[in-house]
Amino acid sequence: MIALTAADIAAATGGALCPESLDPATVVTGPVVVDSREVEEGSLFVALPGEHVDGHDFAAGAVQAGAGLVLAARPLDGADGAPLPCVVVPDVERALGDLAREVLARLREASLEPGGAGLRVIGVTGSVGKTTTKDLLAQVLGAAGPTIAPERSFNNEIGLPLTVLRADESTRYLVLEMGASGIGHLTYLTGIAPPDVAVVLVVGSAHIGEFGGIEAVARAKAEIVQGLVPDGVAVLNADDPRVRAMADVAPGQVVSFGTSAGADVRARGVRIDRAGRAGFTLEAPGPDGVVRQAPVELRLVGEHHAHNAVAAAAAALEVGLGLDEVAASLSEAEALSPHRMHVVDRPDGVTVIDDSYNANPDSMQAALKALAVVAGRDRRSIAVLGEMLELGEDAREAHDAIGRLAVRLNIALTVVVGEGARPIRDGANREGSWGDEIAVADDIESAERFLDEELRPGDVVLVKSSYGAGLWRLGDRLIAGGQVAAS
Repeated sequence: MIALTAADIAAATGGALCPESLDPATVVTGPVVVDSREVEEGSLFVALPGEHVDGHDFAAGAVQAGAGLVLAARPLDGADGAPLPCVVVPDVERALGDLAREVLARLREASLEPGGAGLRVIGVTGSVGKTTTKDLLAQVLGAAGPTIAPERSFNNEIGLPLTVLRADESTRYLVLEMGASGIGHLTYLTGIAPPDVAVVLVVGSAHIGEFGGIEAVARAKAEIVQGLVPDGVAVLNADDPRVRAMADVAPGQVVSFGTSAGADVRARGVRIDRAGRAGFTLEAPGPDGVVRQAPVELRLVGEHHAHNAVAAAAAALEVGLGLDEVAASLSEAEALSPHRMHVVDRPDGVTVIDDSYNANPDSMQAALKALAVVAGRDRRSIAVLGEMLELGEDAREAHDAIGRLAVRLNIALTVVVGEGARPIRDGANREGSWGDEIAVADDIESAERFLDEELRPGDVVLVKSSYGAGLWRLGDRLIAGGQVAAS
C-alpha cells in the first residue's frame, strides 16, 4: 500500500480523527488488514462488524501488535483505558471501499507521470471460472511486470478493496476478481475500481436462486462492462450468447474469446491428455491483422480450463503482452487456489481431485467430466458429491441432472453427502444406477468412514460441493489421510 497519513484516510472516508489530539500527520505504512492476526508494524486495522465477531473487540490487540491506526465506527479505548488512534466513520465497510477508490485514483494519476508504471486494471467476472482465470492472469502478467491479484477468492465488497489497497506505485497490473450475488453488486465494485479491461466468462446458474432467474444473472454480470473506464475494453465470451450480447452496452472496444470460429482470440483444437490436462493452439490477430498461432499445454486438470486460459490470454494481449509470451506463461501456470481442481496422488495409490470450494451445475458437470477422463478405463472413478447451494426453485431438478450425468459418464461409484444432495441419488437411480454404484452418507463424518473402508490403490476420487456444504473439510482429510497412511 502507498503511505497515507491519518488526515488522508479521514478525508478519503469522510471520517473524523479520534481522539482529537491524534496527530493528523500520523503515517500508515503497513498493509490494510481486517484480521488482527495479520497486523504488521504500521498497519491500518479495519474494525469490521461481523456476523459472529466484531472487529472493534480486537482493535486494542491490533494496536498493541503494531497497527498505527484503526478504521472504526466509534471511538475506542485500549486495555489501559487510553484512547486508541482511530478514524471514526459512519460505515466501516463503505469507508474501506472509499479508501480503496482514493488510493487507486492516486495510483492511476502517478502511473501516467514520466517513469510511472502505466497501471492497468483488469476485472474478471462470470458464474464459473473467475478464480482460476484470475490465477492464470496473475501468473501470465506477473511474468511481465509487478502484479497484484486477489488472495484466495477476495471478490466482494471487502475482498476487492483489500486487494486494491495492496497495490503501490510499482504495480503495473492490478487483477481483480469481481463476484456478484445480486443486481448492483458489480456496479458497486466497479465504482471502487473501474477496469481498463473487463473479462466476462459465463452467464450460468450460480446464485440463480438469489438473482431470481438467468436473465437477471446476465444483467448483473453486464454491470462490469458498463463500469469500464471510458476507453476500456470488454473481453467477452463468444461461445455464450448472453455474454456476447453485452457488446451492446460496452462503452468502447470489444474483443471476443472462445473456441468458436468467430472468436477474436481462439483456443483451436482443444485436446485432453491422459492426466486430464488441456492443450490447444492459441490464435489471435497480430498488430497487422494477420492471425498468429502459439501452442499451449496447460498443467491444470479439466477441459474447461482451456476456456479460462483463452479468456486470460485475451485480457493479457489487450494490455500489451505478445502471443508467444502469453502462451509460454499459460503453459507454465500452476493451480494456485485451494480446493479448485487440486489433484493429489496419495502415497497409497489413490488420486484425490479436490474441487470442493464451490459448485453449481456448470462447474459440477465440468468436474465430473474431468474425473471420467483422469480415471480412464483402467482406474475406478468415485464422485463424492455434496449440495449445490443457492439454486432456488431449480435445486431439485439441477441435482437430479447431476446424478443422471454421473451415470452417463460411467462413474463407478457416486457417494451423495447430506440431505440437500439426495436428489443426485434420485437422478442416478432414474438413469439406471442401483446397488453398489450409489451410496448415501448423512454427513461428512459418515462419508469419511465409508471412504476409509472403500478406497483402494488406483482409485480416483472427486470431492465436489458448494463451500457452505462443508465438503472441503473432507477434501482436506482425504489428502491428509493418504499422507498418514504412508508414514
